[in-house]
Amino acid sequence: MALGGSLVLVLVLMTVAPPRTGAVPVPEALRALPGARGCHLAQFKSLSPQALQAFKRAKDAFEESLLEDWNCSSRIFPRSRDLKQLQVWERPVALEAEVALTLSVLGSLANSSLHSSLDQPLHTLRHIHAQLQACVPAQPMAGPRPRGRLHHWLHRLQEAQKKEPQSCLEASVMFNLFRLLTRDLKCVASGDLCV
Repeated sequence: MALGGSLVLVLVLMTVAPPRTGAVPVPEALRALPGARGCHLAQFKSLSPQALQAFKRAKDAFEESLLEDWNCSSRIFPRSRDLKQLQVWERPVALEAEVALTLSVLGSLANSSLHSSLDQPLHTLRHIHAQLQACVPAQPMAGPRPRGRLHHWLHRLQEAQKKEPQSCLEASVMFNLFRLLTRDLKCVASGDLCV
């Protein structure tokens, strides 16, 4: 009886005590699935032509503002990265982190000469991000930690924010926008049909 009580206490402590590793937490698998309660991503299987046009205008305005001697050596979003390589429940986690970085970077650009061209894209991205957050719980105190590709992708995004020059973050985010909107978002919205 005492052994059973100790086991229950250990299990309770493991689920309540905050992690000490500093690792990026991963949400419960069922809560992260696009069909989970409060998670409505199917609307993003395709964005409206007007929304895509607004993103194109913002990207074009950004490209016009680039200096000719612009050069970034690292690739925050490598071409080999594909959400299909992740498990279905990991995809919203990866996309939420990517959209959060995109919002952060584009938000800093909103105070520049690109302000007018970023209004609608930022509004759309905030809506997408809010929907993704409904699918991915924010920083759970306990649970499995990301492993493998998901861990690598999340770590790469975190490190980019710390180490990359702002101009390289801006360029990487802008040049990744259409991939995020047309491929990654569609994949996550399609759930297990994205293969």
